[in-house]
Amino acid sequence: MASSKVIGTVPGYKFIKNRRAAVLAFPFNGGQGREGVELGGMHLVEHGILEQLKEMEWETSFEPNEDIDTFRPSSDPDIEGLKKPRFVSSVTKRVAEQVSTAAKAGDFVVTLGGDHSLAMGTVSGVFEAYPDACLIWIDAHADINTPSTTDSGNMHGCPISFVMGIAGDIPEFAWIKKCLLPERLVYIGLRDVDPAEKKILKDNGIKAFSMHHVDKYGIGKVVEMALDHVNPNRDRPIHLSFDVDALDPSVAPSTGTPVRGGLTFREGHYICEALAETGLLVAADIMEVNPALEDEQAVFQTVQVGCSLTRCCLGETLL
Repeated sequence: MASSKVIGTVPGYKFIKNRRAAVLAFPFNGGQGREGVELGGMHLVEHGILEQLKEMEWETSFEPNEDIDTFRPSSDPDIEGLKKPRFVSSVTKRVAEQVSTAAKAGDFVVTLGGDHSLAMGTVSGVFEAYPDACLIWIDAHADINTPSTTDSGNMHGCPISFVMGIAGDIPEFAWIKKCLLPERLVYIGLRDVDPAEKKILKDNGIKAFSMHHVDKYGIGKVVEMALDHVNPNRDRPIHLSFDVDALDPSVAPSTGTPVRGGLTFREGHYICEALAETGLLVAADIMEVNPALEDEQAVFQTVQVGCSLTRCCLGETLL
């Protein structure tokens, strides 16, 4: 594959050319059935994430994508059981274009969701700019269902199958190129995986670290093993996609599909800190914050965590 080297990079970063964070908010809920997740990204912005990054000496650009609802078709019947497929396709194509443009410009790309179906676009965009990148997926769920295996039809459970090219031939998603090889993907934090997804992971030899592995080895060793698998020579760009439901609900309660027994506050932040420390991180997604769920204090707590994870991805450390 083509080299991803960018000439004239920022000190401490191998691939980032500008000390600029391109922050893209996508107020989108079409990949699942709960209202409110479309408010997540703007809540992080209203909580001050842009100002916080500027205080860390990052220049920022911001695209709120306030016109997303205009992408909603007047009619959007299911396709092979998938719900709102045309809406998801048109929005994620927009995501891919924006992410690719920012990444090719040498910016660090921060995508604020919105539901995790947006990753069809973020992964497509990052791999368009960095074809030899790897993807680290932090989530309670594998999100690798295909149209034939999904029980719910909610597309936030399917993005990986599309970018891996195993979702099947659906004309509405013909724009998505197969860009993610199984050996370039690793999961951390899994604890609610469908039986069909377990088979997909096994059949494709995809490396996955569940919460059992985090308990057994500790988060430091898990991150090291994950990197050894997808980035053994520490020379590939890294795309981090972080669903806040990877965190225990006591840490991030305002999310649509919480599952007990998740990552602690420190474990979640350690992942972001450690990946930033490699100097290889080029893009980060913060997904599935839903301010419409739980009480005001829980929303504040979850949004605060989303902001701090973002800052860690861009180099904030404890000392």
